[in-house]
Amino acid sequence: MKIEEYLKLLPENIVNGEDVQLPDKSFREIFNFLNLGKLDIFYHLGCGDGKGIALALKEYNVKRAVGIDNNLDKIRLAKETLNQEDLLGELICKDIQNADISDATVILFWFTDEEIINHMMNKFKDLKPGTKIITIWGPLPNCIPEKVEFPYIINQTPFRKANSLQEQVLAVFGVKCVNFVTAWEFAERYTKAISTPEIGNDRFLTIIQTLIIWINAKNLGVSCGEEIPESIQTYIDIMKTHFDIDFGHLLK
Repeated sequence: MKIEEYLKLLPENIVNGEDVQLPDKSFREIFNFLNLGKLDIFYHLGCGDGKGIALALKEYNVKRAVGIDNNLDKIRLAKETLNQEDLLGELICKDIQNADISDATVILFWFTDEEIINHMMNKFKDLKPGTKIITIWGPLPNCIPEKVEFPYIINQTPFRKANSLQEQVLAVFGVKCVNFVTAWEFAERYTKAISTPEIGNDRFLTIIQTLIIWINAKNLGVSCGEEIPESIQTYIDIMKTHFDIDFGHLLK
């Protein structure tokens, strides 16, 4: 089956990140990268169980922390999380597209739905200068990142416009061209960031992400060299032979 068909077999809420809760270590990596501190007003859009809000308040002493999620059960769980720690955060059950985020200084935004992303871009552009929006894996569309510590990417208002997708991709990876080593390293960083220690299929996920990164780079014309590296071809063959997952059709 084609890789797209395989992904469709997975639960949609896992593929789009809706039910993926970041481990505490990842929140700490994100907050340290942001230099989050006592002057910040932190918004977590899609706050889930509220652990990010709790950590921002307890360990980083932010001025204010607001979690927004349209799932009432998750908001209830987040309230329990804060109550257990005796923390005063704000939790709002609302569609983020309709929420007021105008006073934010830092926003954690991890969504894959293009319609939501495009709508939120209009809201982000109206934020006060210097506001940081941190994403995971992908940058904000058509923007050059302010800082990258992959898979964490910071854009800052006013946004810097990318002249092309190629320019944006190379800015994210911080290289002149993408080879197998770069693709594997960045795929592994992403897998480790979203995984918990007990997950046993990290390597399988890393292989999939590596192939996606390199093939996308190849199709954009920013891979290193014209030939398919032996390591990439080997993993394409392994996925086809042992898992019946086909990547070959993606190569243009």
